[in-house]
Amino acid sequence: MREWKLAVLPGDGIGPEVMSLTVELLEQVAREEGARLEMNECLVGGAAIDAEGTALPASTLEACRASDGILFGSVGGPKWESLPPKEQPERAALLPLRKEFHLFANIRPGLLYPELVPASPLKSERIPEGIDIVCIRELTGGLYFGQPKDTVTLENGEKQSRDTMVYRTSEITRIAEVAAKTALGRSRRVCSIDKANVLETSVLWRDTVTRFFAEHYPEIELSHMLVDNAAMQLAGNPNQFDVLFSENLFGDILSDEMAVICGSLGMLASASLGEDQNRHGHPFGLYEPAGGSAPDIAGKGVANPCAQILSGALLLRHSLGEEAAATRIETAVRRAVEKGTRTGDIAFEVEPVGSSAMLAAIRAEL
Repeated sequence: MREWKLAVLPGDGIGPEVMSLTVELLEQVAREEGARLEMNECLVGGAAIDAEGTALPASTLEACRASDGILFGSVGGPKWESLPPKEQPERAALLPLRKEFHLFANIRPGLLYPELVPASPLKSERIPEGIDIVCIRELTGGLYFGQPKDTVTLENGEKQSRDTMVYRTSEITRIAEVAAKTALGRSRRVCSIDKANVLETSVLWRDTVTRFFAEHYPEIELSHMLVDNAAMQLAGNPNQFDVLFSENLFGDILSDEMAVICGSLGMLASASLGEDQNRHGHPFGLYEPAGGSAPDIAGKGVANPCAQILSGALLLRHSLGEEAAATRIETAVRRAVEKGTRTGDIAFEVEPVGSSAMLAAIRAEL
């Protein structure tokens, strides 16, 4: 019997609510697929700070190490904003997890169903058939991790801070390969995003990417675009892209812009993959919804569980090699939405339903 062993980290806010619904769905899929599902639920984020004094307890980290992949919820909220920046849930949980498991590639599908076009701030005539693109972000390099990084007081009393953007060719080629492999399963078009007219790191990025694709993936159509232009193009004509990828900071910003034009964070999943393989020989990864903990609606039973559910599908695909099961879940979500079952963030002209009713409709479509 196939075994799926997952570390489940619900987190804060709406995280536990949508995670419990996702677990229900995965249990059903596992039964129907003839797989044995083992889930170890652990504290993370603000909930872990309250219970154990740290956003990422050692027991949680150990459970993650023993799993085939991590299903992550959302962390943070106003309750913990008074903590020092380095101790806040987002910084003290997610960044260490990325570092511990060498999660260097964030894959975020930008998918807007045609039925949900009114959810996008873009004019419907620009995206009549919806949106279907993928944004890939390098996660462990650039300004976020480069050294030196410090704040000092100068002789004149002024404070000065600095962050350092650093990239090596090996870091660039491995994220380029993720983009290339993603494109092979789509339309074989890749756009590399940089700022090569200003930044030394981007000059190296563009040169390395160009040589890598020419040597290893000549069948893929490669283009380059400056990040400021890419931000404008995403807002004007997103479907000109198919797969786009960039360094850490640019990818952080562009992937969030993509989330906005796709209408609702409640529909967008993501996968963060590393170099390490799990016991099945697949990439170990962390899978989470694109949105945050949404404390304003926590506990009301109205949160959209689709992003968390679709993150579970990505886990099945990438870390367990269960393509059929992943596709079943994605198809079920799409059919439920197409037939008019929608939470408030995507309801529009239909009567909105609560989180549990959304799950019930998805389960029915399996």
